[in-house]
Amino acid sequence: MTPRDQVPLDAEGFRRATAVSRETLARLQTYLRLLEKWQPRINLVGPATLRDPWRRHLLDSAQLLPLIPESARRLADLGSGAGFPGLVLAILGVPDVHLIESDHRKVAFLREVAAATTTPVTIHPARIEAVPPLQADVVTARALAPLARLMAYGLPCLGPKGVCLFLKGEQADEELAAARTEWSMVIERFPSRSDPSGTVLRLSAISPTQDDAGR
Repeated sequence: MTPRDQVPLDAEGFRRATAVSRETLARLQTYLRLLEKWQPRINLVGPATLRDPWRRHLLDSAQLLPLIPESARRLADLGSGAGFPGLVLAILGVPDVHLIESDHRKVAFLREVAAATTTPVTIHPARIEAVPPLQADVVTARALAPLARLMAYGLPCLGPKGVCLFLKGEQADEELAAARTEWSMVIERFPSRSDPSGTVLRLSAISPTQDDAGR
């Protein structure tokens, strides 16, 4: 079954799937209202995904929550765009979330959503390479870049024992094969709860391969 064939998930279905509180659900509803308001002005997400936003954006982001180590105290979200997954995870209670986004129109959207949902986040209006080392326990990204490049972006943001959580589509195998030529890592894979063809990658012990490190 493709995402287009699925019956759209509604707010109550999301609540049952994630066990969030009614208060959190209301904050996510505010988020979606703002997304729909801003979308005609800025291309924040693919227009077709707004037919099923609770699944395609909110559940897609929320599925990372159980994969975050309980000891995690800081999360860095690369190329946050419309805030998926980082801002959703902050609304769900992940502490000290840093959203990195260079497009100032998207930054304005993130700030409005954070204010409207009373969500404490730190927003970095800059390119990833320009952000000072964050020593994050978790680095997240969705639909930003191929895996090898994501790890190059993420490693400077990551603390010594941190993990990366990357949402990937049906090209995950090819991206993993390409990344292994440049990077050493421990790989865990989880089937996506929002997309039958999707995969969540949890990567740890990341380092450049010996050949790459010696260049």
